Amino acid sequence: MARIELTVDGAKVSDDVEPRMLLVQYLREKLGKTGTVIGCDTSNCGACTVHLDGRSVKSCNVLAVQANSREVTTIEGLADGEDLHPVQEAFRECHGLQCGFCTPGMIMQAVDLLNENPHPTEHEVREGMEGNLCRCTGYHNIVKSVLHAAGGTK
Repeated sequence: MARIELTVDGAKVSDDVEPRMLLVQYLREKLGKTGTVIGCDTSNCGACTVHLDGRSVKSCNVLAVQANSREVTTIEGLADGEDLHPVQEAFRECHGLQCGFCTPGMIMQAVDLLNENPHPTEHEVREGMEGNLCRCTGYHNIVKSVLHAAGGTK
């Protein structure tokens, strides 16, 4: 077992974990952060995307011990109480989801994209979101949601 101490959604946590435990497993199984979705376990789909020290990572590709002494933000940590994060609100307003399975990862990736490029073009949004897969939509409303969050129109 390895001892880890990290901050998750603003709360300090400390645990003993198996050195081979994935961050996605730690978040879901130990902390109950089930908004972080296990999709493919191969880092292809992006459903497990979280922020590690403010940057998006696919948590199925990161060991929990690699998050030691770092800050993790999950989809549950984006909202400010009852107030949705602007990207969450844009996804709601623009119907940027269908079944919802990929939505947490899409939102986390979109937040990182907009932190890097606050006013992306449609092409830049499509390029910046390409590591996250949606099996239900043609991405039209996802792109529209990100552009809306960036201050574009619905």
